[in-house]
Amino acid sequence: MNGEMDASTKDQVWTQDDLLNLLEAMKVNLPQKDLAKYKTSESHLDWEKVAFNSFTGEMCKQKWNEVSKVIRKFRTLTELIFDAQDFIKNPYKGKKLKKHPDFPKKPLTPYFRFFIEKRAKYAKLHPEMSNLDLTKILSMKYRGLPDKKKKKYLEDFQKDKETFGHSMSKFREDHPDLVESMAKKGSNVPEKPRTPQQLWYSHEKKAFLKTHADATTKDIKDSLGKQWTQLSDKKRLKWIAKSLEMHKAYEEVMKGFIETHPELNMSNEDIVKSTLTKAERHLKDKSDGRPDKPPPNGYSMFCAELMSSMKDVPSTERMVMCSQQWKLLKQNEKDGYQKRCEQQRQYVCYLLSVCLQSISEEEQQRVLGEQKMIGFKKGSGGSKKKSRAKPSPEKPKRPISAMFIFSEEKRPKLQQERPDLSDSELTRLLARMWNELSDKKKEKYKRLETVLKAESVKKGQEERSRLPDTPKTAQDIWQQSVIGDYLARFKNDRPKAQKAMEATWNTMEKKEKIMWIKKAAEDQKRYERELSEMRSPATIIASGKKMKFDGEPKKPPSNGYQKFSQEMLSNGELNHLPMKERMGEIGGRWQRQPQKEKDRYKKIAEEKQKLYKVELERWLASLSSQERNVYKEYNSQSECYHKLSL
Repeated sequence: MNGEMDASTKDQVWTQDDLLNLLEAMKVNLPQKDLAKYKTSESHLDWEKVAFNSFTGEMCKQKWNEVSKVIRKFRTLTELIFDAQDFIKNPYKGKKLKKHPDFPKKPLTPYFRFFIEKRAKYAKLHPEMSNLDLTKILSMKYRGLPDKKKKKYLEDFQKDKETFGHSMSKFREDHPDLVESMAKKGSNVPEKPRTPQQLWYSHEKKAFLKTHADATTKDIKDSLGKQWTQLSDKKRLKWIAKSLEMHKAYEEVMKGFIETHPELNMSNEDIVKSTLTKAERHLKDKSDGRPDKPPPNGYSMFCAELMSSMKDVPSTERMVMCSQQWKLLKQNEKDGYQKRCEQQRQYVCYLLSVCLQSISEEEQQRVLGEQKMIGFKKGSGGSKKKSRAKPSPEKPKRPISAMFIFSEEKRPKLQQERPDLSDSELTRLLARMWNELSDKKKEKYKRLETVLKAESVKKGQEERSRLPDTPKTAQDIWQQSVIGDYLARFKNDRPKAQKAMEATWNTMEKKEKIMWIKKAAEDQKRYERELSEMRSPATIIASGKKMKFDGEPKKPPSNGYQKFSQEMLSNGELNHLPMKERMGEIGGRWQRQPQKEKDRYKKIAEEKQKLYKVELERWLASLSSQERNVYKEYNSQSECYHKLSL
């Protein structure tokens, strides 16, 4: 009985209408919101309800398995059925066209004919060789073949090529619908404009083949590729202009084509944006008289001038050297660079306004869009509106004034002398004392104010330079890891690659995303950690942290008590106590020490101080003048700060 049933299933013929009815019946039996994976929906499908006419549920299931083998499955079952309907109506659509039984075969190239003819012979002569080695030998043999022997293969190829052309024209007549589907969007889509290099290549290729008739495609590409890189700017501009003309004509034709073919679902995004590379665009702008962008500030101008004389310095060290040199400049020198930068900005804006008058409106819009960063506006003549900057939450506090330093120094003494005064009355009294103070005595506090102000500016610069990178999402981290593969798949078309990545991410299961979610969580922790470190007191002096200088001798204890404390802390005797109690115990023990022992510790500390001074002078002599200045500046600022805090 089962054998008879199997035979009847095999003998049953499925016409195109039957297959479309099967897909329609499956569609009806699917849930309205089919969001599950196709395998899940397929397993829950009731095939007995799908059965129709003489086709049983089992027969329908078997046929569906055959049809689903040739369509994509990374989708829902509802979407798969739409794909299956397209496949049933036109099984040779797109790339499968060449599998059509009537599609003519392309003729073999002269080299391939030689290869097939000689391969068996050389395989017998060299049985130990791999296919790759045989191919290399035959390729060399063909290149060394005289023209008379090559002529035979060339003539056979030309005959087959003519036959292929006739067969192809006949195929187009017999199957017009299939040929129309060869193109992705239809055979009438306007041809994409060619780049300057492509235009030049096709022009030079004809001349090259006249002198090198036997040259392979690789030989032509290698030879012409080198010539293109050595082409003068004047000749290159000629092909750039031709490419831009073709692109302009292409855009107009393409816009009309999109309007007249709404069924193709094409938009302005499908139009090729540009045919020029960044270097070619820069060359074209330069020939139009467009000036280079000016440096954004005085520091950038200083770096640009300094780097021009640093060609032998490694790129990683250049910016470090520029930064060090900039710090050594006086304020009036820095202001000079900033003034020159502003003058250059105004001059560039003037040149740009002249350049805009000589180019088309479309080019004007593009140039103005790129020139936003220098604040240029059409018709402004280079003027620039100054907008008030928003206060930053990370902006450092203003340094204390000279009067405040004076007040903090005199307040404790006044509080002891006048305990009857309130804080506000004390502040008013200190203000009167400051106003009555002579200019000579005020000078001391103003110097301290200048030092603290410089430190505040330096702190602000460090804060801005240390801002942590914003945390990335799980999707961003995943896309960063696969962007190379998608760009290769879509031939460096970034918008299409981006859309494809977003679609893939949205269809990924949660367990596939877990790894990237964990990485995003780690990045978020990194960001929070760096942000908290940045928000902590950044100034080394104010935070109590000592700046480390490479090779600086270790500072010895300044008195006998410090030497005694170091000894007690290093021997580990008091390690069982908390630090606060440990220091209290050390203080008590020092008080109980006899005077003779205290003098001994004092003598040891003095000897170490003398030795330290000798080592310090030797170390300072080994430093460069720049490093010595930095060290002295740090020590002077540190002393000022400690005096102020006392």
